Amino acid sequence: MTDTAYALRQVQLFANLTNEQLNWLVAQGTQLLLQQGDTLVKQGEPADHFYVLLVGELEFTTKEFGNQEVYVINLEPGSFFGPELFLLDIPVYLGTGRVVRDSHLFRLEEKAFWHVLGRYPLLARGVLRATARLWQNYEEVLQHHGKLNALGILSAGLAHELNNPAAALSRGVEHLEKIFQVLPSLALKLHQQLTQEQLTFLTDLPRDATAQAKSALSVAVLTQSNREDEVTEWLESNGISNGWQLAPTLVEAGLDPQWLDTIVKQVPLKSLGDVLAWLEATLSGVLLLSEIKQGSARISELVNAVKEYSYMDRAPLQKVDAHEGLESTLKILGCKLKSEVVVIREYDSHLPHIHVYGSELNQVWTNLIDNAIDAMDGQGQIRVRTAREEECILVEIADNGPGIPLEIQSRIFEPFFTTKDIGKGTGLGLDIVRRIVVGQHKGSIRIFSHPGDTRFQVRLPINLSDFS
Repeated sequence: MTDTAYALRQVQLFANLTNEQLNWLVAQGTQLLLQQGDTLVKQGEPADHFYVLLVGELEFTTKEFGNQEVYVINLEPGSFFGPELFLLDIPVYLGTGRVVRDSHLFRLEEKAFWHVLGRYPLLARGVLRATARLWQNYEEVLQHHGKLNALGILSAGLAHELNNPAAALSRGVEHLEKIFQVLPSLALKLHQQLTQEQLTFLTDLPRDATAQAKSALSVAVLTQSNREDEVTEWLESNGISNGWQLAPTLVEAGLDPQWLDTIVKQVPLKSLGDVLAWLEATLSGVLLLSEIKQGSARISELVNAVKEYSYMDRAPLQKVDAHEGLESTLKILGCKLKSEVVVIREYDSHLPHIHVYGSELNQVWTNLIDNAIDAMDGQGQIRVRTAREEECILVEIADNGPGIPLEIQSRIFEPFFTTKDIGKGTGLGLDIVRRIVVGQHKGSIRIFSHPGDTRFQVRLPINLSDFS
């Protein structure tokens, strides 16, 4: 018996083969001697060999989340891989295998592998048993990372959405500090220049200007620019040399030359510059406080969206409003739903609350909406529709992207099946959707797709406890 045949006998799968059978098996394959650091197989390459590790150690990783390598499993002597891909008709390797310790492997081509199983049917049981264990391990790891990937999408979106209001708060506080440094000296200067009657007029001026600012409507950029030119011209004609600095705030507050004329009638021309500088600083503070209030409200809104999304502080199974879950998901994915993606809501206002696992269900909306955005390459239209159908509710998420080819529609819910490039998709997103909808919630999910119209329809029982 050859050394390779002897090594194969140490593998449980081949332990019961005779010497003659082992020698025949060795003749069907080839041997590989690899050194530490060598790559045995690469993710995405054709899966066309059956490998048995006789000596050494292998590590498998997968690159499914951007450029991040995700650890999957280490294989020790006696392990084998390849048949799990043959049996599930997966044409490419789902991960990359690298040599951790110098290794000796036995390799069979796929055709030879099937020939061996045909000749020795007893091997099939061992192959299936070992394959099931390996596949379960691989699937559990990638499902875990698939959920982490969904969390990563949400975290990135939330960080992006929080950045703008947080930055606005920081800028607002910084500018307010400068204003508070300037206002006291301006107020003291005016107190020394003006009469009591004129000071009384100024006392009411910020109130009137603030009321004008609060009622001012947002205008187009071109209109804003034209109004600033008008106010700058008015200021210069009244002897204000730095009018171009004051004009933007005055216009943003809704003040125009006619309104400013009322000030000229009440204060000396020599004090007009100081009065307008004081007024501009006061209005800047008011406008900044408004921005800070809006930024704080936006942060609070996002925090509430996360709370609604995760259903924090609630029992896992609860009555929820499906619309709230959809809306919180849309808010958190806001960074991907910019002006180039239009969201159309067709909500049934009489939709009943449903008895579900809220946070898990929101993973469904996240995967489906995120897939729709990716399918349209970030440009297009997403339609979210809800309706009641007897004792179920329907949630339909549709996009007007290129569609899913008919020949692969039956496979899109299979684990690890993906149409995305390597590193951009795990093939687990829709598998997770199916497990949550069908497995956890006793519902159903269907797809209808052709170019320009892809619809995922999720149906959920209103009262899940009826199925307990």
